[in-house]
This record gives sequence, C-alpha cells and structure tokens, in this order.
Amino acid sequence: MIYKSSLALFTDLYQLTMAYGYWKTNMLNKRAVFHLNFRKMPFNGSYAIMAGVQTAVEFIQNFRFDLSDVEYLSTLKTSDNEPLFEDKFLEYLLNFKFSGNLHAVEEGNLVFPYVPMLRVEAPILQAQLLESPILNVINYQTLIATKAARVCHAAQDDTVVEFGMRRAQGIDGAISASRAAYIGGCHSTSHVLAGKLFDIPVKGTHAHSWVMAFEEEITAFSEYANVMPQNCVLLIDTYDTVEGVKKAIQVAKNIKRKNFNLLAVRLDSGDLNFLSIEIRKILDSHGFEKTKIMASNELDEYLIRDLKQQGTKVTIWGVGTKLITGNDQPALDGVYKLSAITDDKGKWKYKLKLSEQTAKSTNPGILQARRFYKDNKYLFDVIYDENFKISQNFEAVHVRDFSKVRKKTEGVEHKDLLVPIIQDGKIVYKFPNLKEIRERSINEVKMLFPSMQRFLNPEPYFVGLEKKLHDFKINLMNKMRKL
Repeated sequence: MIYKSSLALFTDLYQLTMAYGYWKTNMLNKRAVFHLNFRKMPFNGSYAIMAGVQTAVEFIQNFRFDLSDVEYLSTLKTSDNEPLFEDKFLEYLLNFKFSGNLHAVEEGNLVFPYVPMLRVEAPILQAQLLESPILNVINYQTLIATKAARVCHAAQDDTVVEFGMRRAQGIDGAISASRAAYIGGCHSTSHVLAGKLFDIPVKGTHAHSWVMAFEEEITAFSEYANVMPQNCVLLIDTYDTVEGVKKAIQVAKNIKRKNFNLLAVRLDSGDLNFLSIEIRKILDSHGFEKTKIMASNELDEYLIRDLKQQGTKVTIWGVGTKLITGNDQPALDGVYKLSAITDDKGKWKYKLKLSEQTAKSTNPGILQARRFYKDNKYLFDVIYDENFKISQNFEAVHVRDFSKVRKKTEGVEHKDLLVPIIQDGKIVYKFPNLKEIRERSINEVKMLFPSMQRFLNPEPYFVGLEKKLHDFKINLMNKMRKL
C-alpha cells in the first residue's frame, strides 16, 4: 500500500472551503450523489480503459486528517487576516472518516464518454472532499492504461516493456503509470519499485554508459554476458550497429557456460526497420534464430504500427516517454459532478449543471450504466437512473445527438457496469490481482468491432440515455431555465 501517511491535504482549497460551508450551514450530513465521467475520447480513439479504482479505494480508506494537517489549516487566513476556518471545524476534521458508498466500473473494463465510471453516495461533506484526489487518480491511470492498450494493439503479439519511469511526472506519477500501463496490456516494466508494489514482471538491459565504461565494446559485451548469462540483452548501437551485432555474436559464441543465452539485441537509434532487417539476417546466418531484436527510441502506437506494416523484425518494444506521459494527450478531462441531494425530509432531489449546449449539460439522478452485447461484441451502453429503472423494451437517446436512438433487439445480452466497492464505509469488493485485470483489459478491447479499434477516424461507440431519464433531464433543464 502506497498511501499510509496522511494525504488528506492532497486536495484543492475550494474542497475544504465548501466542506466548511456545509458544516457551517448544517448541511454536512445531507446525502449526496456524485458521478465521475469524462467527456472527450482520449487520443482521438473510440475507447478508454478503466484504471485506478483500487488506488482510489486505498486512498479513501486511509483518508484521515492528522494533527499536522489541522495545525497547517489553522494558519490559513482570510483577506482580513482572520482564521480561514473555525477551530471547531478543524476539530471535526480530526474525526473525519468516510462512511458512504462507492460504486465503480471494474478496472480493465472499457469506458466511454459520459458513461459513469464511479458513483459516490455519502454525506455531502464527505463526498465533496473526495473530488480532487479521486479525479487525480482515476483520470491519470485511465489515460495511461488507454495509451498502453493502444500501443499493445499496434504491437499485436509482440512483447511490450514499459520503459518510462525516468520521464514520468514525479515519483508518484511513475508508480501510478507503471501500474496503469500493465493494466493496459504491457508485459513488464523496467521500474523495480512498481514491480515490488504490484507484482509486475521487471525487465531491463544495460545502458550506453556500460559500453562506454570499457575500452572496447566487445569487452563490455563479454563482461555483461558473464555477469548476466541468462538475462543477456546487449545494446548494440553505441558506436556502429552492424558491427555491434557482429561483436555480440562473437561474444555469444565464445561463452562456454551451459546456462548462457543471448536473449536479444537492442536498438535505441537509427532506422529501426532497415536495421532490424539487416540484424535479423546477420543473427540468422550465424545460427542465432532464437535471439530476438528489441527496439526503444521514442516509440508510440503510430510508429510501431508503421514499422510492423513495413516488415520490421523487431518483436520486443521498449516504450517509454510517449507512453508514460500520455504524450499527445497529457490529461483525461474527467469531471466529478453532483447529480442528487436529499432535501430536509430525506427525499432525493435531482440536480444538473446547465450548459449553453444542451448535450453538454450534466446528467441528473442516481445513475447506472448497462452494456449490451451480442456474439462477443459490444453494441452500445445505456445510462439509466436507479429509481426510474430500465424497461425491457427501452429506447436510448444518444447523449449528444438526440436524433440518434437505439432500441433493444432480440438475442442481446447485457451487464451493469457499476459494481459496489464500498458500502457504509467498508470495502465489500474483492479486488482481483493485477494480472487478472490486465487479462480483462486485453479481452475487453477484442470485444470492440475492428472499425472501433483503428487509430485513424475510428467508428464511435454509441452511448445513450434511457428515454425516461432523457425526458426527465430535458424537463428539468426547461424548468431551470425559467428560474
């Protein structure tokens, strides 16, 4: 578990000022429902991979204000140099503990714009305080898991090693990203701490500095081969790539140890397609047909796809910067919005945020999402309200284009996506291990039609509001505009 010490102040100040407001106005125990979803498809694709739920739950379970937290908060001042928070509120925070409910899409599942990924039902003060940290965790890990899934899809059956720790945004960014990349389909990581924390296989070679530390390249190869006889991957492009592979072969032939195996040679520069073809010829001609070719060097799904189409002989891909940073989309635009709150009598009152564009207004209610599928292919998702339910012969109106409607057809199966994770403050869900989550994400992508898996102009996946919920939303919006 990463989050053992107090991280209660890992939030935005306005979460605390709102919490103070709920406390001050005696609203703190009103039940509220918040949903987390994103609105724009990452990487111009057609899907995302849910990730970060277990990390978020660990955070929630360990979410406590300690003395140092409240002592710091007591130093914050207003513009009149008065304490920002009352002492009694700070005393209340010392006893804070989440007592609500959390439902979430299971990690490794596909998620799409506007589909609720996570639902929090709790006293409003508690639910509000969780907004910023939950968004931070889910947004980032979902983004990186999605990027990894795209990279692994491009690599097809090849091995993908996540190489990005040194380029990640800080220590926690590297830890979270390694976890998410493995969920997305990467086979291993170079990041040793992530390997320890999450039981991810760790893999690595050596750097150019190893070769440069010796007078001769062949000596560097020979010494490394002796040090790592069964984990020998030699980086051959420090000086001359073709000469480098020839020296690697010479060293491998001279090693007499029975347990020696030249697993692979690695390229980190140059024309990866041309060089991999030449290297494959040289390796094969000397009887090293089983020695693989590994490549790194600013790889992403687009370059890997192009190299595969050109006939590259690379079969192991070390993907770093462009995976670990999300590169072409540095953030997922996930939001956490209030959708319902109880009145003074404990009755639910549905809420939404208006927008100038009707389709961009938030969805009211206590939401669930149902996914429909047939013949091992996903067809569409329907967002419905837990109180309105969903009828057997439903209609679903597209979340953004109201002219598009889907109806249930015969022979279609379904599953509800949000499952209970925390009930009354206690975990009620057994988290699978990361290997199982990774396997789920790989199988999930296969449930999409090929037209939805392509990188360029993929077919969009249909997400709709159940008709009763859609009509209720429109009526509520009309009433609010008249206020």
